[in-house]
Amino acid sequence: MAENKKRERYNIRISGLGGQGVVTTAHILGATMDNAGKYASLVPFFGSEKRMAPVEAYVRASSDPIYEVGEVVYPDIILIYHSQVVTHGKSYTMPFYTGLKPNSLIIINTDYDVLTEDDIKVLEDLNTTVVQFDATKLALKIAGTELATNMAMMGMLLGLTKLVTTADIEAAVRERFLGNSFVASGGTATLDSAIEKKFKKKEQLLTANMDVINQTFKMADSVDISGSELIVRFDV
Repeated sequence: MAENKKRERYNIRISGLGGQGVVTTAHILGATMDNAGKYASLVPFFGSEKRMAPVEAYVRASSDPIYEVGEVVYPDIILIYHSQVVTHGKSYTMPFYTGLKPNSLIIINTDYDVLTEDDIKVLEDLNTTVVQFDATKLALKIAGTELATNMAMMGMLLGLTKLVTTADIEAAVRERFLGNSFVASGGTATLDSAIEKKFKKKEQLLTANMDVINQTFKMADSVDISGSELIVRFDV
């Protein structure tokens, strides 16, 4: 990562729609930073809890202690989970790049170019790098479900920033889906079997999510976010 984009602290704003795992991403990012011996604060923000309603989450991630909480007004990184955040203004922060610092990063889940000429002018002046890829298609292709879209977005973010290792992420994802440990029932064999089957399904879910994250880490290795190129596109 180029020096002018490498920071010890990142202020991250995540914008998406209900059902895309925006808030889950924030929680896993916080746990991942903790696993790495680093620091994070996070705040979700949403109105009505329903699918396709606007959702935002704010995450601060740093190697040093963090004392602020609340909305991220001046982000270093913006994650856009749905193209309608840009094209239809489905966001609590509009335009979507409001407050973006110079030499920063935007990651957009999209299969087509969503930026207007005015957007491009603003982002060029800020020396921003915009990474566009179809995170939902990647999630379907690898994990077999669009619910892993947030894993693809988070993997790209962490792959580009190199804040943590994949081992740190896996520990956080495992905790999210499996809890601290698996203890079979002490009751009947039928109940034990049901619990074990449920556990196996969750293990499969964990593996699928990590496969998505590992793939986006590989993709991130080929990205130069020094600002020499405004838009970096991936075909999935």
